[in-house]
Amino acid sequence: MDRGSAHRVTEHPIHPIFTDRWSPRAMAGTALSDAELMPLFEAARWAPSSGNFQPWRFLYARRDTDFWPAFLDLLRPSNQAWAVRAGALVLIVSRTHYDGDGRACATHSFDSGAAWQNLALQASLNGLVAHGIEGFDHERARRVLRVPAEYAIEAMVVLGHPGNAADLSEPLQKREHPSTRWPLAHSVCEGPFSL
Repeated sequence: MDRGSAHRVTEHPIHPIFTDRWSPRAMAGTALSDAELMPLFEAARWAPSSGNFQPWRFLYARRDTDFWPAFLDLLRPSNQAWAVRAGALVLIVSRTHYDGDGRACATHSFDSGAAWQNLALQASLNGLVAHGIEGFDHERARRVLRVPAEYAIEAMVVLGHPGNAADLSEPLQKREHPSTRWPLAHSVCEGPFSL
């Protein structure tokens, strides 16, 4: 897979792990093995979290298994069109309240996002595609996958072996390259909000 990060120019020196990671849609259409999938969840497990609460949970389906059709059917048609060639689909949910005293965990989504980032970086390091999406039926996912009310539906992740961009529709082929980012001044300011 062409990581294509050459046009990603940073304003300050950082490790290339950050610019090499991107979210392709082209996948080979082969299942991920447990040996390929579990290291991604292991990396996610080591994400930081408030009070070490670790609110993230991952529900997954590998292609060609009994669970695959139910997960794939949750995606919007525009995402199904390319995700049908994925090796696995993952639903990320997060526990919204602490165990024991039942206090709300204000950072459950933040912490789960850190776990997703770990998973995405490990996938990139392992030569796999990891593409996070919000384009799926969140409420149906809750029902179909029996997600309890005390968990928030966060996102889905499409995982797979790299594929050929020519297998994508023409509009998606045009988008199959690493994106750029806003300048730092767009999102960072010292002191009170002035962006």
